[in-house]
Amino acid sequence: MSDTDDFPTLRATGIGSMPGGDAREAARTVTGTFAGGEGMPYLPELPARGPGADMTGRTAGLLADLHAQLEPSGWRIADRPGRDMRRAVSWLREDLDALEEYTQGYEGPLKLQVTGVWTLAAALQTRGGEAFLGDAGACRDLAASLAEGLRGHLAEVRRRVPGARLVLQLDEPSLTAVLTGTVRTASGYRTYRAVDRQVVESALREVAAVHDGPVLAHSCAPSVPFALLRRAGFAGASFDFSLLTEGDDEALGEGVEAGFRLLAGVVPGTDTALSDPAGSVMGVRTWWRRLGLNPGLLPEAVAITPSCGLAGASPGYARAALAHCVRAANSLADNPE
Repeated sequence: MSDTDDFPTLRATGIGSMPGGDAREAARTVTGTFAGGEGMPYLPELPARGPGADMTGRTAGLLADLHAQLEPSGWRIADRPGRDMRRAVSWLREDLDALEEYTQGYEGPLKLQVTGVWTLAAALQTRGGEAFLGDAGACRDLAASLAEGLRGHLAEVRRRVPGARLVLQLDEPSLTAVLTGTVRTASGYRTYRAVDRQVVESALREVAAVHDGPVLAHSCAPSVPFALLRRAGFAGASFDFSLLTEGDDEALGEGVEAGFRLLAGVVPGTDTALSDPAGSVMGVRTWWRRLGLNPGLLPEAVAITPSCGLAGASPGYARAALAHCVRAANSLADNPE
């Protein structure tokens, strides 16, 4: 289970996805930017390669005793692994090979990203063509399968990068929609019923518990349920900072005081002119003052990231955005007030 006390002190990291299809180039960029003590490197994801590299297919390839295949309507459970799953497994192996190559001798935090159980339940279809989300028993089976698959994935990364202190990121962009009953069915004419918060929390806790180190959630959707994530045992959350509202202040203030780490997405995820580093974190300083928290805690409690994944960016911009996160985080640490 995640523990906020074990969360590494860090200034910057990325979300997960990168542009293009070159695993070695992506690993080189990420480790070159973050592995020198300036932040937390991570296992890059390259969805532009196609089906099997997307977040649903990639994680489906990790499931234990469940197989999926790509249909015109999306990823659907199948009787046996087919070409689509073999491709997903092959690409993940390629990504791990590249990460291992560029982390030789590395000692420090290393982040892995996997689609969370509720976002997977909203996207992955049962054999009948509807999402797992519509079947409570299927959701329980999915959580157990994902947890078991994650155990093997974490063990493999520990073997490949023995000096790493692993941080597990569960990507849950659909979590709010699951809680509010706004996930649409395959026909698009209706929505799935909202899932009870205790049921959501229980499944999140089950999956997070497979890792004996820090676990964080990522969502670049509005209204992230920060308090629920804390109760489920998450050590932190990664989010699009521009989507915060005053309604989030209480949960985040209480979370920070309890050691909950925040990864604030302030650097745009698609090509644009980047502001100076201090300007990128000006809003974070203003927000911190609004919360009334000790400025000295800011660099320890908040790390800087892009606002979401970088799959839609150009390779040059992706490199610049990650480097900008480091510079912006250093600006925040040097002058938290």
